[in-house]
Amino acid sequence: MSAPSRTVAIAGLEIEYQWIGADAGRSDSAPLMVFLHEGLGSTSMWKDFPARLCQTLGFRGLVYSRPGYGRSTPRAASERWSTDFMHRQAIEVLPALLEALGVEQSRQRLWLFGHSDGASIALLYAAGFPDRLAGAVVLAPHSFVEDIAISSIERTCDAYANQGLRARLARWHDDVDSAFHGWSQAWLDPAFRDWTLIPELESIRCPLLAIQGIDDEYGTMAQIAIIERSVPGTTVLALDACGHSPHRDQTDAVIGAVGRWIATTFNTPAPPPQ
Repeated sequence: MSAPSRTVAIAGLEIEYQWIGADAGRSDSAPLMVFLHEGLGSTSMWKDFPARLCQTLGFRGLVYSRPGYGRSTPRAASERWSTDFMHRQAIEVLPALLEALGVEQSRQRLWLFGHSDGASIALLYAAGFPDRLAGAVVLAPHSFVEDIAISSIERTCDAYANQGLRARLARWHDDVDSAFHGWSQAWLDPAFRDWTLIPELESIRCPLLAIQGIDDEYGTMAQIAIIERSVPGTTVLALDACGHSPHRDQTDAVIGAVGRWIATTFNTPAPPPQ
């Protein structure tokens, strides 16, 4: 069961969030997984995936829209996100949100589930706060910038301007231009070609499950290979017939893999098959 979407104020911004599971925001009886959306995502764009995963695992869930996305405070038209925007989301915004919602990490360590930019933010949070996480699942994370990502974003910009993508995305965001241009301008800034989170990977202490689609149009298997080399105990899963969104392209496979990984890594009973 998902509670209605709400907003909470942090640093002068309204952040949209949603609890997954009955009394999820108030109960400490089940582990809490926080979902971090992709570069053009939002709370609602996850659809029912967080609820399905949490129900399978017996977890509570927290889904939220980062500033500039969904029903959260839009980005000002004149505001350009700096090349460290993902680092700031991990080190500043996510901790502030958890504090505002009364999530006491000293009592129970969190789980993170991140996709694309959200997966990179999950890795950066794991590096910055190594004692706060039980584990993290990262789908199609960006560890560094590849040519394939820049080329795909340039094509996405054309689709946004000329092929109806703007209208399709508008249902998920109060200010769709805020979300799209914040993301695309940051990624296409020439200075962003040097962006990487590889130095931070060595600080990660929690177990990781890194999932990549073989047909990902925004990144190659090199993105998770470097994570596997840098973070001991990382489990890697490559999915055939899968693009940049494994949780949409291979939903059952992802849910099953997460359940098996948690059962194996943490010696807990495996959830029933989907």
